[in-house]
Amino acid sequence: MSKYLKIIYCVAICLAVGYLSSNVTQSSIKTWYPTIEKPIFNPPNWVFAPVWTMLFILMGIAAGMVWNKLESNKELVKKGLLFFTAQLLLNALWSYLFFGLNNILLALIEIILLWLIIYETYYIFKQVDKKAGYLLIPYLAWVGFASILTGSIYWLNR
Repeated sequence: MSKYLKIIYCVAICLAVGYLSSNVTQSSIKTWYPTIEKPIFNPPNWVFAPVWTMLFILMGIAAGMVWNKLESNKELVKKGLLFFTAQLLLNALWSYLFFGLNNILLALIEIILLWLIIYETYYIFKQVDKKAGYLLIPYLAWVGFASILTGSIYWLNR
């Protein structure tokens, strides 16, 4: 598979996970989510879709770039892609816990684990391909913000 096809494949997978996660979110955005207390720094709902779309694209590009280094650093690439897969699954799980189950505490615990796995993915990706690692920095920052937001929502609704 060509290096560009690997990147396109990874972007498509990330966008598919994002799309499936958004399906869980949709009903709660109109029913449960408006009824809970949120902090003053909570972004408007329209911000989330474009931000997540851009993050999923950057994540996919980063994963594809790392995949392209498989021949030169097999063990580290495999480890990085394993962590990448784990964080992608945890990303989807957060939407289910928060919006599907309306379980803010469980979502808070899970998002902390998610951030740690993203950081490990970033650390490994940076060793394989510095640019691929850097592409994960906006994702780390956003999930850091989302962690604070989730913690604040938990605190306000406990």
